[in-house]
Order: sequence, then C-alpha cells, then structure tokens
Amino acid sequence: MMPGIEYESDPPVNDTPATPYKTVLRKLLPDFLLKERGIYLRLGPKAGAKYMRLRLLRAVGANASKPAIPKTSRSFLFVCFGNIMRSPMAEALLKQELSNRSRNESVTVTSAGLHATPGNVAHPWALAAAADFNISLEKHRAQLLTAEMVRDADAIFAMDFQNKAELLTLYPESKHKIFMLSSCLRGHGQHGEIADPYFGDVEATRNCYRTLQTCLQNLADDLFSPATR
Repeated sequence: MMPGIEYESDPPVNDTPATPYKTVLRKLLPDFLLKERGIYLRLGPKAGAKYMRLRLLRAVGANASKPAIPKTSRSFLFVCFGNIMRSPMAEALLKQELSNRSRNESVTVTSAGLHATPGNVAHPWALAAAADFNISLEKHRAQLLTAEMVRDADAIFAMDFQNKAELLTLYPESKHKIFMLSSCLRGHGQHGEIADPYFGDVEATRNCYRTLQTCLQNLADDLFSPATR
C-alpha cells in the first residue's frame, strides 16, 4: 500500500547501522527535531530547504499577506502524496459545491499525487469517510502528477508543506499559482497544514474531510458567488 506523507514513519533512508554520533544525536535532540531532520533528508537539499523555510515562516506567523487565489481561476488541481485520501476528496468536494451552485460555465477540477501509484484505489478509510458527505470515491483511481497537469491548472493546491516544497522545486515557473489549500480557511488553521490521515484512523479521516469541506465551501464562495459571475 502506498505510504503516506508522514515521512517520519517511512523506512530508514538506508540500512547502515547507527553510528555512535547518530545514537548520541537521537538521545540529545527532541523527537520533533529528529522528525524534521528526517523529512529534510528525504526531500533532498532543494525541496528540504524550501520545506524548512515554509515551516519557519509558519512558526513566526509570516503568512498573513499570502497572495489571493485569482478570481478568474477556472481550472483547479489538488495535490497530495499518493492521491488516495486527501486530494481525491478535495476534488470531489469542489465538484459537489459547484453542482450545488448550478454552475453553467466550464470549470475543470482534478487531483493527483506527487508519488502516486497510478491505478491505486482510494483508501478504505477514505471510502468510509466520504460516504458521510454523500460522496462516493469507489470509482477513483490514483494518478501521478504530470507537468501537463501543472501547466493547464489555474490554481494548484497543496495539502501540507512537504507537498508544497516539492511542487515549488519541481515546477518553479508555476510558483505564482501554487497555494496551500488551508489558505481558504478563516482564522485558526489558515495557511497551516492539512495533515495526512493515513497513519490515523477512519475518524481522523472524517476530521480531515471536514476541514477540506470548509476549505472548498469557502473557495466556492469566494470564486463563484453571484458577484464573481
């Protein structure tokens, strides 16, 4: 099964036995610093540096002036790690919101994973949680993110800082249209991360989907209210 974005739970980078230095380091550093170090190493120096910068900016609260999502956006792409939990639900929720608003114009909504295995079905927890929102992910099949998807999207939404760091590294020419989906929240949680529920349980998945629903309702309100038609 596709591993989730919580890299700290992935297998070690290699099988080399821990050196005395590494053993001492693990004893001295808090767990969260070891976690961040592991994420940096797995992302690599370029994406890792971007990830650390995003984390630092979040820690000091330097997110209030993030650019707004263009109101002319009509092609939306949601991105997560494996395209089996968060991003397919975000895709489905926005389609649901557009349907509720009886939009007649052409709007494209899709999702993909940075490390997806094409053809993977939605996670069982995703199937169960989605049903609570009157959404079926039974027919969903994961797809790997491509340069064409990025090129054709007006707005690209990442779920967490690792997603965004990788997107910015792989597609620097598209940085102006890469956003955190949480930027659509109001107040607490805005510009933060929407954590992967992969290592949680079905209730964690439901909570994640409630957050996604709020984001997509707000996005639809901002871009598709009568004033923006």
